[in-house]
Amino acid sequence: MTGAVLRLGNYSLRWRPRVAVVCAVLALIAVGLAILLLGVGSLPLTPGQVFESLLGGGDNPTADRVIQRVRLPRVLTALLVGGALGMAGSIFQSISRNALGSPDVIGFTTGAASGAIVQIILFDAGPLGTSLAAVLAGVGTALLVFVLSMRGRSTGGYRLVLVGIGVGAMLSGLNTVLLVMGDLDRAMSAQIWLAGSLNTRTWSHVLPAALGFIAIVPVVIGHARHIDLLEMGDDTASQLGIAPERTRLIMVLAAVALTAIATAAAGPIAFIALAAPQLARRLTGAPEVPLVPAALMGAVLLLVADLLSQRLALNLNLPIGLSTGLLGGFYLLWLLSRSKRV
Repeated sequence: MTGAVLRLGNYSLRWRPRVAVVCAVLALIAVGLAILLLGVGSLPLTPGQVFESLLGGGDNPTADRVIQRVRLPRVLTALLVGGALGMAGSIFQSISRNALGSPDVIGFTTGAASGAIVQIILFDAGPLGTSLAAVLAGVGTALLVFVLSMRGRSTGGYRLVLVGIGVGAMLSGLNTVLLVMGDLDRAMSAQIWLAGSLNTRTWSHVLPAALGFIAIVPVVIGHARHIDLLEMGDDTASQLGIAPERTRLIMVLAAVALTAIATAAAGPIAFIALAAPQLARRLTGAPEVPLVPAALMGAVLLLVADLLSQRLALNLNLPIGLSTGLLGGFYLLWLLSRSKRV
């Protein structure tokens, strides 16, 4: 693929027209879906009414309250969660060199869920405590998997995936035990959280997710070239001045933090981190790890899933985690049937 290199002092950026076009199209689709979702609900609104309300020129106080307090936080949460999961999945698949290397497959999402369940079942924690526990447990699970998958001084590859699946299975069993131990009300609260949902999202969910996303993304983009070189092999990367294990650890921690932030904001969301990077890579056709395209694709996929869960599921308004889980199961079967490397 042809491209150009843009240089600014000590920094450089490889410009690929096809990647730029794909990113622009995905961003436009995300904006269109967001506007559509802001008008969907028990109080249907036209795109014109949505724009008027967003710009502060609406003459319908009820519509303004619904958009500003209910629908806009939900849509922004979906954008941030989808973007975080898409970028995290891209990092995991690159480091593990495996199409199944996504946080929901290799146990990191389950680890974050374990922390949240402990807080809900044992301590009856509120949203803030649950979110904090999910973040800390997700990071702790990642460190455990990273250490257990280390062979000599090298990690990654199939070993990382297999160890993650094993740790995730153990934590899933622990989660089941905790649900059985808890009383009915707390167990029901935990089950609702485990379903993954964008319902009742407020600005208290949007702000932490946005701050975390803004803080982590520059770290990921700053190491983008390092992870690209890492895909050429540890020996080659070392010869080019890259410290493989240091880069791998930094990127794993960044990806886990993105996953934990997404899980804390909306609960466990399957499929997005698995599919978004692969779809983005197919669309861009670029050899680099598709960090930004995967983030945009993740946001689009989650917005589409949210729209389907609200409008096409027999008016059941399914939790978003169940919708993406169903889609992810079919996608995984298709991936396994077509790929010779998985």
